[in-house]
Parts: sequence; C-alpha cells; structure tokens
Amino acid sequence: MKRIGVLTSGGDAPGMNAAIRAVVRTATYHGIEVYGIERGYKGMMEGAIRPLGPRDVSGIISRGGTILYTARCLEFLERAGREQAAANLEKLGIGGVVVIGGDGSYRGAECLHAEFGIHCIGMPGTIDNDIGGTDYTIGFDTAINTAMQAVDRIRDTAASHDRIFFIEVMGRRSGYVAMISGIAGGAEEILLPEVEISVERLIERLRAGERLGKKSSIIVVAEGCEYGGATGLARMVSEQSEYKDNRVTVIGHLQRGGSPTAFDRVLASRMGVRAVEALLEGETGKMVGISGQNMLLRPIREAWELRTRFDMGLLRVAHVLGV
Repeated sequence: MKRIGVLTSGGDAPGMNAAIRAVVRTATYHGIEVYGIERGYKGMMEGAIRPLGPRDVSGIISRGGTILYTARCLEFLERAGREQAAANLEKLGIGGVVVIGGDGSYRGAECLHAEFGIHCIGMPGTIDNDIGGTDYTIGFDTAINTAMQAVDRIRDTAASHDRIFFIEVMGRRSGYVAMISGIAGGAEEILLPEVEISVERLIERLRAGERLGKKSSIIVVAEGCEYGGATGLARMVSEQSEYKDNRVTVIGHLQRGGSPTAFDRVLASRMGVRAVEALLEGETGKMVGISGQNMLLRPIREAWELRTRFDMGLLRVAHVLGV
C-alpha cells in the first residue's frame, strides 16, 4: 500500500485535528503518501481529495474542529454514490482509508470494505462516547470538561439568586456527557435517556433538598431525555410545582468546539499511529479502541452492536451526593 486517505465524518469533535496529524505523520514515517478527503463521504464522492504532508498538519494538534471539514451525505447511502466514491479512490491509487467519526461513519466504512474491497480502519471521534469497543472516544474528555465548567459558572449565579437551573448538555441517545459532567459539577439531579424519572419524583427531590436547607439547585439534562430536553422539563416542573422561577441554559455546540484537552490529544495521537499501522499490516473492517491503557483493534460492527454503557453505579453516586 503506497497511498492512504483520511477523512472526518459526522459531527465534529475536539481532537479530530490531532487525529489527522497523527495519521499523516505516521504514514510519512513509514514512507506512505496521504490524501485528505474533505467533507467526509461527500468529498469522496465529489473528488475533493488533496495530498497532505507533515507540514500541512503543523500546529493543528491544539485546534478544535477539523481542517478536513465534515458533512453528512445522503447520496452515499445509495450504492451509486458509493460506486462513485470508490472510483475516485481507485483513480488516485488510494488503497486504504482511515475514517474518523461515529458509528454512522463506520457504517460507511464497512460498506466500502464489503462492496469494493477498500481497506478501512475506523477511529472513534464523537463527544458522546457511545461507540462500542472502546472505553473512550476522541472529543469526549474535552466535551465533559467544557460542560463541567459551564455548570460551575451557572452554579455561581444560581446560588446568588436562589434559583433552580436546568442545564442541557449534548448526548442524543447517550447520557454519558450528562452523567460525568453532572457528577463533576455537583449537580443535584441528572436526567438521562437511559433512565426514566418522573417529574413528580424530581419535584420531591427538590423539596427534600429544600427541607435540608438547600436554596438553589442544578439539574443537568441530556438533550435526548424523555421530556424534550431541559426546556420541556423546566416547563413541566413549573406547571406542576411551586418552582416557577427557574432558568434554562442550553450549552449546545460550545461542547464541540475549543482546544482539545491533553487526554484527547494523546488519545487521538495514539489511535492515529495504530490506525495507519493496522492498514500497513493488511487489516481492514476494524476500528481502533482503547481498553485501560491498551490500544485494541476490534471489528468495526462492534461500534453499533456493543454501544458503550456507563456504570449505572454512577447514577447512585449522583443521587447520594445530591442531598
């Protein structure tokens, strides 16, 4: 294999640039040419593919976002779109691709491998930390630290005004970001997509805290919770209780941006080295993961078949400490 491609796909995550840098420099170390594929599978279909050398990735390890950009591509869901993408790779002599993204990006990689024999290795890049086969995904650590800092700042104003604040964090189907940032920020309650909690029970928890002298509370809400996020939940609490003067903060895409933490930079760097060397070893249809301190190669299907689940014991920790 003399040429490989690298792309970022799906939602951006802090550390993606560090991952691109690691792929380019590892390939250069081994005498392999690298081509950057812009805007994910959309760019692969449209031929937006350019050479990347080690100097092209200088200084990007600390930058958020992705220099290769990212996009969702419905056309790639059709075989005709995938045929065009594969033809563009073949035209440039690209024999393998490193795909940085979430499980949707991995599904595209599996199709390229199964249908056209293109060697593909996945790297988990998503703030949700919801990919099976790895303890951590690139961007998760930065996202939870951003969310935690927001909780810390909002607590100051909540305490100053004796108010309840509902803080919505990202996570879609996964409550991992909400759980970790909520515990780290000392939230009184955390609502997750994975665990049902009635509004009545939440209100009783708030009243119990008030009886113990609590004057303000922070409720961290995953965007995928059953009540329609923090705004819907706050409205229901206001309608069903005496807690009318509450406030809602949606952190939103602040969690995606910013300079990645040291953990995410090192994780992306280690995964990038392993991904390129896996391609050179002839591996395909695999993804790079981390277990403890060890880099692993796992079947790429585990990304969606074995979604990461947090330890439900963490929920009890949050409840015990939220009194």
